[in-house]
Amino acid sequence: MSHRLSHRSVLLVIAHGSRDPRHAATVHALVRQVRSLRPGLRVETGFLDFNVPSVQGVLESLAAEGVREVVALPLLLTRAFHAKADIPAVLRQAPSRLRIRQAEVLGPSPLLLRALERRLSEAGLTPADRASTGVVLASAGSSDPEAIAVIGGVAREWRRTGWCAVRPAFASAASAPGFPPTEEVVRALRAAGCARVAVAPYVLAPGFLPDRIARGAAEADVLAEVLGPAPEVAGTVLERYDEALLPRLTALGA
Repeated sequence: MSHRLSHRSVLLVIAHGSRDPRHAATVHALVRQVRSLRPGLRVETGFLDFNVPSVQGVLESLAAEGVREVVALPLLLTRAFHAKADIPAVLRQAPSRLRIRQAEVLGPSPLLLRALERRLSEAGLTPADRASTGVVLASAGSSDPEAIAVIGGVAREWRRTGWCAVRPAFASAASAPGFPPTEEVVRALRAAGCARVAVAPYVLAPGFLPDRIARGAAEADVLAEVLGPAPEVAGTVLERYDEALLPRLTALGA
């Protein structure tokens, strides 16, 4: 695919936002990583809540500058309520002169599994630890059946790479039953005979629910960092951007 052709379309990364200042700082660090991987691509950031600039404000500014094409990318790991309802509603309010394509959410993706592996390695695990280590795939959680199924699928896929076990956990009390909290899964893996238990947060940025995951990891041997600005996450952002533009680029002979 020709990256030169795609640079006409501004990439707007849409983050949820948080009262926790670490959230916005991590989002901006990820966006810097995206820019470093694709020099020349204009990447803007908008927040749904709590932080500025707002998505609507960024879209209005882009339209005022004369920008015509935008790829709006939800900075989300699953297609839950925000991707299905909140973000489309905001995009429908954009200036009519903008042509907006909503990209898919980031997950699932093999690159995100590599980012999880990176974080566990940084936390001290080695390839020799894999067969004796049980991993808690700790997600923020969702009540959306599609999102729940995706998290379960990620855990099953990751288990095939040789870990003693990989089981999902949800941090949100509003999540559907069947996904216990982090601390329960830590104990279950220990009881199942895993010599070591690691908690891998399947979340993009720090905040209230990631802090709950960290508290639930108190009895684990290893707690990895959030995915944050891992290069694999930035690579996934660019994959979704390119996929959103694929029909147009194919038509142009890219």
